[in-house]
Amino acid sequence: MKSKKQILREKLEAGKLGGGQVRNETQHKKGKLTARERITLLMDPGSFEEIGALVLHRTKDFGMENQQFYGDGVITGYGTVNGRPVYVFAQDFTVFGGALSETHAEKICKIMDLAMKTGAPMIGLNDSGGARIQEGVRSLGGYADIFYRNVLSSGVIPQISAIMGPCAGGAVYSPAITDFTLMVEHTSYMFVTGPNVVKTVTNEEVSFEALGGASTHSTKSGVTHLTAANDMECILQVKKLLSYLPQNCEDLTPKEAYTPADETREELETIVPESPNQPYDIRDVIYGICDGDSFFEIHRDYAENIVVGFARLGGRSIGIVANQPMSLAGVLDIDSSKKGARFTRFCDCFNIPLLVLVDVPGFLPGTDQEWNGIITNGAKLLYALSEATVPRVTVITRKAYGGAYDVMNSKHIGADMNYAWPTAEIAVMGAKGASEIIFKKEISEAADPAKKLLEKEAEYAEKFATPYLAAERGFIDEVIEPRDTRKKLIKCFAILENKVAKRPRKKHGNIPL
Repeated sequence: MKSKKQILREKLEAGKLGGGQVRNETQHKKGKLTARERITLLMDPGSFEEIGALVLHRTKDFGMENQQFYGDGVITGYGTVNGRPVYVFAQDFTVFGGALSETHAEKICKIMDLAMKTGAPMIGLNDSGGARIQEGVRSLGGYADIFYRNVLSSGVIPQISAIMGPCAGGAVYSPAITDFTLMVEHTSYMFVTGPNVVKTVTNEEVSFEALGGASTHSTKSGVTHLTAANDMECILQVKKLLSYLPQNCEDLTPKEAYTPADETREELETIVPESPNQPYDIRDVIYGICDGDSFFEIHRDYAENIVVGFARLGGRSIGIVANQPMSLAGVLDIDSSKKGARFTRFCDCFNIPLLVLVDVPGFLPGTDQEWNGIITNGAKLLYALSEATVPRVTVITRKAYGGAYDVMNSKHIGADMNYAWPTAEIAVMGAKGASEIIFKKEISEAADPAKKLLEKEAEYAEKFATPYLAAERGFIDEVIEPRDTRKKLIKCFAILENKVAKRPRKKHGNIPL
């Protein structure tokens, strides 16, 4: 006769295989893994400890009492990733389509509470058909319990959501509140209402992929920060992302061993073209400044006129916000302002120093931008940088015009150190536009107005479109040679490491959302 311990062990093993736990052949060809395979790939070997493996749902209606699987469609637990503690839940689509029940939600909430108490990152591997219909309001309440904990955890511990299958309806709001969302191409999707509802309400025909696939959310909506070709690549991206982050808001960013050497980078001397209207890739500047291949870009395909991401500088983890002259000449618009602001606020939450690279001709003009709120959206980036208390350093590589100069981490909004390259142009506007206004009468009365405009343009550029007037006023701390940028920044961030900034006492600010 079997002992109670043997029976329990058999139940546990059965629970681990509950619902099949094996994808069908088509899913395997697409690179989909089971929930347990995903956790195994994420965690350090042998480190994962499961919690709630014997949990069963409590539903008696619709014949559900005869459909019981241990774990109830979600695996929860803790372990280490690269030696650092993390908490994780992985929804199991093979059990009721990963649908969220009351007990399913309780398991997730329990693991989120533990993550908060112990100050460790929370990772959610989402693969669920939504709320379990048979449970009605109990499943809806379970979602709200999770959302509430997402909000409480925000800014306390890093929260990462990997969408590795369906995520629809109310389920999408949990990933939306977390810090980073990753999606798998062609096998994951997110939307509030599916194609069938869209067709019924608007008579619009749209596919799952076009409505809420990884490509849609990485390029159009900006909902997802990173995309992956398959589950394995997605998990590897999660692990890489974690390597740049601290454990919690009280922790400092991780450092890697670094041996100082010759930090001069001659390649930076030739990146900015002689013509002020010729574009260049700001990523070349970033690669020239940062350690090796350490730059990890976030939101790469969304609002491409601004580049954000993590990197290492002298072994230190930093966040980078940079205008991109290759896209819309690097102007600030609605999407780029929101993208830069969100990334800035994340870095400030978790003590990640900020490097801002500036080449901005201003804000994008037009009725579309004005009618859709460029004023309040542009103010989000201004607010986020002004509010940030982490070390903040700016390097102006070329243009810094108008209000965009102020917004892009200028000295006036609290930047700690501001450098400029000799190619920097700091002015209210470009030389041509300024000359047309200032010297309008003189140009119109000239025998050759076009020639006179060129003369006045050159005169204005020589007098105003330089970094030296700003340096004379202390708005620029130093005009540096491009080749010396990396060396200066390593020293600068090292000296700012113990920065303490006091802010007025308040409950919280009212960012223009």
